[in-house]
Amino acid sequence: MQENKTSNLNLSLIWFGAAVSIAEIATGVLLAPLGLAKGITAVLIGHLIGGIILILAGLIGAKSRLSSIQSTRISFGRYGSYFFSILNILQLLGWTAIMIINGAVAINAITIRFGIDSFPLWCVLIGALIILWIIIGIKNLSKVNIVAMTALFIFCAILGWKAFSSGTLDHESFGTITFGAAVELSVAMPLSWLPLIADYTREAKKPVSGTMFSSLAYFVGSCFMYIIGLGAAIFAGTSDISQILLASGMGVIALLIIVLSTVTTTFLDAYSAGVSAANLSPKIKEKHAAILTTVLGTIMAIFISMSQYENFLYLIGSVFAPLFAILFTDYFLFKKEQIDEHCKMNIKNIVLWVIGFIGYRWFMTIDFALGNTLPVMVAISLLCVICHYGEKLCFKKR
Repeated sequence: MQENKTSNLNLSLIWFGAAVSIAEIATGVLLAPLGLAKGITAVLIGHLIGGIILILAGLIGAKSRLSSIQSTRISFGRYGSYFFSILNILQLLGWTAIMIINGAVAINAITIRFGIDSFPLWCVLIGALIILWIIIGIKNLSKVNIVAMTALFIFCAILGWKAFSSGTLDHESFGTITFGAAVELSVAMPLSWLPLIADYTREAKKPVSGTMFSSLAYFVGSCFMYIIGLGAAIFAGTSDISQILLASGMGVIALLIIVLSTVTTTFLDAYSAGVSAANLSPKIKEKHAAILTTVLGTIMAIFISMSQYENFLYLIGSVFAPLFAILFTDYFLFKKEQIDEHCKMNIKNIVLWVIGFIGYRWFMTIDFALGNTLPVMVAISLLCVICHYGEKLCFKKR
């Protein structure tokens, strides 16, 4: 069955494609008030934390051959995994809409200069291309991905060069952001992929190296895009991504960056929404659910606002940081590697997840240099250990 598995090269291309997106540039833009040196430091620290977490999530899928959401059954039981499937579908639907909005707004900002002003049209066009990507499928995208990723890398390198050769990177900062918040925004993107990565590493020919290649490709690509956003914002003197692209003077090249990056990244969101939907019922076909997600995301993109983007990122962190802290502790520390088919819901772990969710929201009021995710995950993992050995001690006394 090896021939049906995904190679390290293809996994690397998929995850580099996930990183090369307008959303990553837009999040890098938010770090501009720190200035270039502190901003890059925050990007690297946040991505190092997020990258390690991403590797752990990918390894579970690669070794167990379970999708990300299926693997949550190990710690939360069948009904628990249904709950997180629904949450994941909702966040992926949200990401699909956000990515399409980002792409369509940026395209429209460029085409309006040529007398074409039609945001809904660009939403529909991007949605149609994503559906085409889904129909082609992961295993048949290898050659397409090589062309797309090569083009994207070249185009984004040009954008980066334009920003960093401008000689105006010491431009006075705009807005405010703390270093801890900047680190957390850098963790947020890798964290948003936690419920997805195992959907791809489960198909890896070489489980361990496939996971490492996936995570490294994402780390490099995402850091690259964040830093381009950071530098370009300082260069352009604005946090508006469409204005940044216009200021680069790249015209058609900018248009190609937007279309390709939006499609290659949003494809992963829509596909994984299909995988999560399939966890709810074996009757649901992954591709059909992915296409429906894209259609709904396109409709949402036409009618919703991007004003809550930053809060959306923090919401993802508060849901998935404690969830995967519990799963990592069970899988790697307690060696709980199999799904217990008799377990409908693990109430103890659900309670721990609720504590983690509340803890993350509370921790957002504190400016910790390493962000919110790391301390919350460590705290929840320690609570898991205390509960585990506390239960054992109670059984011994009985």
